[in-house]
This record gives sequence, C-alpha cells and structure tokens, in this order.
Amino acid sequence: METILLIIVIISFLAFIFVIINNRFQLTIIKIDKAEEDIDIYLDKKKDLLIRTRPIVKKELKIKEFLEDLDNFDDTLNNFEKHNQLKIIYNELFKILDENEKLLKSDSLVKILEELNDNEENIIGAIKFYNDSVVSFNQLIVSFPASIIALFKRYKKLEFYNNEKREIFEILNQK
Repeated sequence: METILLIIVIISFLAFIFVIINNRFQLTIIKIDKAEEDIDIYLDKKKDLLIRTRPIVKKELKIKEFLEDLDNFDDTLNNFEKHNQLKIIYNELFKILDENEKLLKSDSLVKILEELNDNEENIIGAIKFYNDSVVSFNQLIVSFPASIIALFKRYKKLEFYNNEKREIFEILNQK
C-alpha cells in the first residue's frame, strides 16, 4: 500500500513539474508570437512611410527614380528578411537627405520622417522584446528537465534579430 502511494506521489510530482515547464514554454511562445506580430505591423508601416516619401523627394529633386527597391519589395519575406531589406532602403533615404538638405524644408516630408523615427523606435522595442523572449525560450530548451519536454515537443532553438543577443546566449550557455 505504501509503495502504491509513493508511486502515485512521484507520478503526481512529475506531472506537476511537466505542467509547470510546459506552461513556461507556452507563455514564452505566446510572447514570441506577439513580438513577431508587432514587428510585422511596424515593418509594414515602415514600408508605407518610405513609399510616402518617394513622390515628395522626386518632386523636390526633380528626379524620376527614387527608392526603386520598394517596387520590387517581396511582401512574402519573413520578418528577418523584411527588416534587412527595409533597413537598406531606409539608409538610402537618409543618404539622399544628407546630400540634399533642402528636402528638410518640406513640412510634409519632415512629418513623415518624424513618423518614421517613431516607428523605428517601435521596431527596436519589439525586436528587443522578441530577442529577450527568444533568449528565454532557448534557455528552456537547453536546461534540464525542460530539455526533455523540448525534445518530445520537437522545439528547436530560435534565431535572434542580431548577433549581440546570440553572443550573450552562447556566453550564458557556457556557464
């Protein structure tokens, strides 16, 4: 009788641990999904704002082509690729602005640039939240006993938006 009771207690304890760890995984996955959703929204807004700058810059500089990469932009890219593509286009815009300061006299362009700046801060915040959540997720995957659950659920390590977080995670892994 005592043996059966002991087995029931052990199984209950293991089930309790499983539920706690599984809930930690689920919460972290929810955070990652939310961050990806936010990043996607902010990247779409960034693209729209960049598109809105085109006619103003073309008109002011009397040029026919400007930020032509936006015409070939592939909306099916994942957020990592979208972010990199839009960063290149964003830098191209500011290169033109640096070379042509007269553009900053346009109130409508300045307003769009302010929105772009605010949006860029939102992107940075969402990426930080994503990277922090990925660090937590990846730590769960490599820590015992969560690694057993990760193995059964076939969870894989996730990528970061920049190398800085990856290096921090590798350092933490070595400890």
